[in-house]
Amino acid sequence: MELAFIKGFATGGALIVAIGAQNAFVLRQGLKREHVLAVVLVCALSDALLITLGVAGLGTLVQQSPVLSQVARYGGAAFLFGYGVFAARRALAASAMALPPSTPLSLHAAVATCLAFIYLNPHCWLDTVVLVGSISSQQPEGQRAWFGIGAATSSFVWFFALGYGARLLDGLFKRPLAWKILDAFIALVMWTLAVSLLVGSS
Repeated sequence: MELAFIKGFATGGALIVAIGAQNAFVLRQGLKREHVLAVVLVCALSDALLITLGVAGLGTLVQQSPVLSQVARYGGAAFLFGYGVFAARRALAASAMALPPSTPLSLHAAVATCLAFIYLNPHCWLDTVVLVGSISSQQPEGQRAWFGIGAATSSFVWFFALGYGARLLDGLFKRPLAWKILDAFIALVMWTLAVSLLVGSS
């Protein structure tokens, strides 16, 4: 039981910590200190749900549905590209804006954007449902649930650390240039992910 939990925790951490659309959004909200608790809870609980579905075997079903895979690829690519455009516009804004350099998001908008990054992003499904689900299937029958619990726990730890730990960078992000660099980086991440989805579908 303990070994399966540790394996799940390590596997989940290795997949979640990689820089991606979801993490970039959480980092930005943490730096802005806007609706941090809601955002990290949505991310962590959604990961837990997707991990549970993966451990239960949904990953195999997703892989076997060409239509579902194509819809996810193109829809996810369009969303990521669009968000990248907004980030690029913030980065290229000529005026020296007050921090943070954007209109604050309402709670509803922050949660809706967060949900979109999770459920419209095939990379998120690949990491949680397909990969974690596939690895969990290699565990002994009685240990799969503990593997999933470990993976979900690592998600909670990571998102809370990222969301609330971002404020440690306050000193750096008192400079408007730092926000511009962050938004430029976020735009590049979004576009890179979008292109990888389109290339992967060809």
